[in-house]
Amino acid sequence: MRFRYINLLYLIFSLIFFISCLSKKQPNLESVQIDSSEISKVYKKKIKEPSRVQVLQNIRVGKYFEFMDSLVSKYDSLVPYSLSEHLLVRNNPWIIDTLANTDYYRMMARDSFVYDQRQMIILPKGSQLNIPDSLSACKLLDNFFNTEIDINIPEYKLRVFQDSILLYTFPVRVGQYRERYLKFGDRVTDLRTKTGKGSIVKHVKHPDFYNPVDGKRFYVTRRDDGKTTMMPQIPWIETEINNIRNGQMIHPTTNPKTLGKAYSNGCVGVGEADAWIIYYYAPLGTKLKIRYDLETYDEGMVISVLRDVYNLID
Repeated sequence: MRFRYINLLYLIFSLIFFISCLSKKQPNLESVQIDSSEISKVYKKKIKEPSRVQVLQNIRVGKYFEFMDSLVSKYDSLVPYSLSEHLLVRNNPWIIDTLANTDYYRMMARDSFVYDQRQMIILPKGSQLNIPDSLSACKLLDNFFNTEIDINIPEYKLRVFQDSILLYTFPVRVGQYRERYLKFGDRVTDLRTKTGKGSIVKHVKHPDFYNPVDGKRFYVTRRDDGKTTMMPQIPWIETEINNIRNGQMIHPTTNPKTLGKAYSNGCVGVGEADAWIIYYYAPLGTKLKIRYDLETYDEGMVISVLRDVYNLID
């Protein structure tokens, strides 16, 4: 009788879990009114999920995404949820820290000049990655759903919120206040960053680099310190604003001196280290808001009035 009762509770628990993880809005499993230590014991016995992966050789930045895709492909069928790169990395946050530390300027601060970031070892041989168990995956999916990227143009700030709690604030550069001919569109384009609400619709993990003005491809960049390096491999994030995909990207800049300025051709530029963090907190479908608010608030009070960089206020 006791065994049948435990099995019944297990089936109820499993049903709740699968329904919640398949839905877009993940309910908080901790609020489910089924409380039994026996359930956890039976659950662990009945579903044996892979828990840990050992890296068998050094993985460099240039091969990082290929390696991560191979892990997702291998272990996706072995777990009762849809495994993704974002789930895997968020369950191993040290990877984000390691990627962020490939930032050229962080390396220079350690007296280490890096010409080609793609050659840096990001996952050393012998390191271990933890595959999220079902409950961890469900909680992460719930976090993904409740994350929003907020950009305030005149403030030159990008913020990451989760459940309305501020997690990160990053400096950005935004589009210039002028029109200019761009080869890609073959027309004169308003370079101002567009405002509105939308979402993240695409990740470009292996970006190619073209000068938007003349359309010529390039492979190297001149840094703020005057040194030349290869362009780093860091994902670019494509946005959709007001149901329009106008090529407005969130992407790293190799010249952080331009942050805090209206300097770009319309995209939102961020620091290299910050770009890695934003990428892993912005899976596909993440909500996005780009606004133009001149007044900043703290506890309901106006604490500053920003410069009207686009001359929108009469």
